[in-house]
Amino acid sequence: MKNTLRFTVVTPNYNMAAYLTQTIESVLACLGPDDEYFVIDGGSTDGSVEIIRRYADRLTGWVSEPDQGYADAIHKGFSRASGRYLCWINSSDFLLPGALNLAAQHIDKLGCDMIFGDDLCVGDDNRIIEYSRGDCGNLAGMMLFGEWTPLQDACFWRSDLYRKVGGLDVSMRNAADFDLFARFAVTGDVRYVPEVFSAFRRHNGQKSLANSQAYRDERTQSRQVLIAQSGYGVLRRLWLRAIYFVAVRWRAHVMHRHVWRVSGLAGQNALEVAAGTPIGRMA
Repeated sequence: MKNTLRFTVVTPNYNMAAYLTQTIESVLACLGPDDEYFVIDGGSTDGSVEIIRRYADRLTGWVSEPDQGYADAIHKGFSRASGRYLCWINSSDFLLPGALNLAAQHIDKLGCDMIFGDDLCVGDDNRIIEYSRGDCGNLAGMMLFGEWTPLQDACFWRSDLYRKVGGLDVSMRNAADFDLFARFAVTGDVRYVPEVFSAFRRHNGQKSLANSQAYRDERTQSRQVLIAQSGYGVLRRLWLRAIYFVAVRWRAHVMHRHVWRVSGLAGQNALEVAAGTPIGRMA
């Protein structure tokens, strides 16, 4: 990576034509003159390639060929990257207007390696189902001992950090995102920022839903490797496991369902929301 540009955004796609147009248009709307965008298709047969071709002159690059899974596709995109900052947005999700500018401002201001924030959960009609907060006090602890993961579509990081940890593990077919962010968390300076950046679409084709047991198995494999590398003794591991297990459940069942719930938000069109919109004003 030459790091001559600002952001490199990658969209992996395989047979997601129903959502791909919206994803591409959301990214293009966020791009500045020093950003780049790659769409990496895995050999789709549902009309995705025709959609990509319609935008080819506005993309930095694209390819459609068989791959080894979504991690392989994203890796192909990042291997072409020359941006200082990286992110990916899956072909069913979308960035909110201004997301890249907002992310760059936070990374620069904080001087950190990675930021992770909040997103909106939407359905097929782009209507908001709920507001998801990515807040947590210690990302490494939450991931390694609480099995929690940040909101992937609201994560942005420096290319230097990506190279430092060795990039995505393309051998992982289901939990490569968890594995990458966990390695980021134990290696770099990662910070939560209380801003909404993106929209995550709930649908049946998601890896964590369609292959839930395989996802859990790979997540466990990743956690065990990183915990072993931490050098923590058995007693400390048990203590941290107990602390973060409770923290994750408390976060899910108390904070999200009661303290963090925003009344009146459900049903609004996420396409009308800009990145960084104070959620309280949306209610």
